[in-house]
Amino acid sequence: MKTAPRALASFAAIAFAGVGSTISISALSDAIALGREKYVQCASCHGADGRSTVVPQYPKIGGQSGPYIVNALKAYRDGRRLGTFAAMMSEVAKPLTDADIENLAAYIESLDPGK
Repeated sequence: MKTAPRALASFAAIAFAGVGSTISISALSDAIALGREKYVQCASCHGADGRSTVVPQYPKIGGQSGPYIVNALKAYRDGRRLGTFAAMMSEVAKPLTDADIENLAAYIESLDPGK
């Protein structure tokens, strides 16, 4: 699996800052692997590479900032994010734990954003 260096640097530095601990490259690799497993449900709309063009209105999320993904998924899960696809995303995010969301964010950030 290809891991973008940007993802390693930014997500490791930011995602767990509030926990008071640092994250090792090994732990980040584990998070990316776990996120990849959870991403299966996301791929039907966002594409396997996070750049789906099947439905043009669905956002291209591949390479998106990990902390942004964490905030967005928690907001959908907790009913704080509104908008066109909020109802759909809320249902997808409801069963996700904080750990699931952090792992998904690590995986999504590791995807090549393309052009």
